[in-house]
Amino acid sequence: MNIGERLTLPRGALAHVRAADPRMAALIDRVGRHELRVSRGAPHLASLLRSIVYQQLSGKAAATIHGRFLALFGGAPPTPARVLATPIETLRGAGLSMGKTLSVRDLCQRIVDGSLQLDSLDALDDQAVIDTLVKVRGIGVWSAQMFLIFHLGRLDVWPTGDLGVQKGAALVFRTRALPSPSQLERLGAPFAPYRTLIAHYLWRSLDQLPLTSHDA
Repeated sequence: MNIGERLTLPRGALAHVRAADPRMAALIDRVGRHELRVSRGAPHLASLLRSIVYQQLSGKAAATIHGRFLALFGGAPPTPARVLATPIETLRGAGLSMGKTLSVRDLCQRIVDGSLQLDSLDALDDQAVIDTLVKVRGIGVWSAQMFLIFHLGRLDVWPTGDLGVQKGAALVFRTRALPSPSQLERLGAPFAPYRTLIAHYLWRSLDQLPLTSHDA
């Protein structure tokens, strides 16, 4: 799954962000035009499976394991039924840890039994999407927020537990230490309803994508 569609901003969004804080305006001038790309239009299941596989791994290692995982299904998109029919030993052989194997299976089992209806996620607000996804083993708030940003393309997601956001905020807002989530809530408030854009520019201030997931 490629994250290739550039997220389109509403008219006035960037001006709102610039006006909210001169330090962010200076960062925008330094970084330049936003290039936040999302996978909107790709299947929700594919995005969530990828998210689980990529947790707490470097990009190259994660991409290798994700490729092996997809290869188990002969190039066809994995379906919940096919994932559940794949032996645990086979999933582990592709490089998934036992924890991720159980997470992948739990996700698919919830879809099969109807307790998780992926088609309904688009109609939910951000918090409802998070509340729905964190019921799945191995998907925590951080992973749900990344799904909102990079898959659903939501504009006001503020991942205060992300290490990249914390480091970027410390750099841009010149805090003595990494700001806590509660401090970031206060720092981010003036930028609503476009806090996804702030997260993007803070990542760009470090020239990297999200640093880490706090999900197990």
